[in-house]
Amino acid sequence: MGSIRHIKKAAMVSALLFVLTLSVGGGVASKGTDQAATYENLRLFTEVLSIVQNQYVDEVPPKELIYSAIKGTLRGLDPHSSFLDPEMYREMQVETTGTFGGLGIEITLKDDVLTVVSPIDGTPAHRAGVHSGDRIVKIEGISTKDLSLAEAVKRMRGKPGTKVTITLMREGWPEPRDFTLTREQIRVQSVRTQELDGGIGYVRLRQFQEQTPNDLEGALEKFTRNGAKLQGLVLDLRNDPGGLLTAAVEVTEKFLEDGKLVVYTEGRVRNQSMRFTAHSKKPHLDFPVVVLVNQGSASASEIVAGALQDWGRAIVLGTQTFGKGSVQTIIPLSDGSGLRLTTAKYFTPKGRSIHGKGITPDIVVEPPKVVAAAQPSEAAKPPAPSSPEDELKKDVQVQRAVDILKAMRILEKSRPAPSPPQAQVK
Repeated sequence: MGSIRHIKKAAMVSALLFVLTLSVGGGVASKGTDQAATYENLRLFTEVLSIVQNQYVDEVPPKELIYSAIKGTLRGLDPHSSFLDPEMYREMQVETTGTFGGLGIEITLKDDVLTVVSPIDGTPAHRAGVHSGDRIVKIEGISTKDLSLAEAVKRMRGKPGTKVTITLMREGWPEPRDFTLTREQIRVQSVRTQELDGGIGYVRLRQFQEQTPNDLEGALEKFTRNGAKLQGLVLDLRNDPGGLLTAAVEVTEKFLEDGKLVVYTEGRVRNQSMRFTAHSKKPHLDFPVVVLVNQGSASASEIVAGALQDWGRAIVLGTQTFGKGSVQTIIPLSDGSGLRLTTAKYFTPKGRSIHGKGITPDIVVEPPKVVAAAQPSEAAKPPAPSSPEDELKKDVQVQRAVDILKAMRILEKSRPAPSPPQAQVK
């Protein structure tokens, strides 16, 4: 019986080697890579697989071994590439409305540590005081070490109304702290507006969704109703974790002349190298813009800030952005699983790479240090409510942006009018 099992395992390993050689070796050979070397490396893999199947203390199903090997391969590439087993792949494809709840945080792997990119305004994570840059060291008491992004998201998602405890470590804390949050349906209103003093408009983009460009256009039209002239715009991208690339391009082109480059991508495969240019019919070019950014500004936010900065269309103010500038493509596999694979990187119009570097503000303005509560909790007593206008008046970065816009208007008015052409005397 044991010999029969051994023969079956050996046959499975040989078949696997044959399939891998056809699927990988054929593609590699087409690009001029040494197919023999590829075959040798695959033979080493199947040799290890055979040893594990025959000698490991416990018998492990072949598919589980293969999945583990694939996960290790993807994890070794970069923090954003991952393997999606059939269940994860289905969850990614299904609309989550009415089925899943979340915490309202964008996460990534930074230096192999699960890290918060940004909490989304009005969500459980934001209300509980989760900050950009917080490191998630445990989920429900289980260490996040060696946990993929997909697995971490799966553990934090769940039925709305249920609770989950995450353990966070923050710079300056002597030890990690537990945050117990209640999952909710995350419905984000992507655009928030406010009229400020001196005819200056304030627009906050919380996330780049499909409707964000139209919502932004509506906000700009509201500022100029009844013939009023917008004197300047504060475009707040702080703690905006990103979203749709198309939305980022459409937002940017509202402030650029037709034909100007917004962003381009470069990848190894030809169809991953793309260029996106502005094609707005009526761009808004008659008022100055200050873009606010911070460590929680990532991906699509960095595309907008980088493009407007490169073209000199806006002053970028705040702190260094997150540095998430890569493109992930979802690739389905034959058994219902899939790959989330990094296939390209973003570059600003001047050729600056966003990935791992971020956008450096033209003017660095640090926010005031906030003293953390001794025992943070979602149920902690909230501070006395204040109006959105009052909150903006207390925001040092917003007020610095307003001062800059007012100064720019004063300088523009003080410029001497161009002299009329002089008649030539012959």
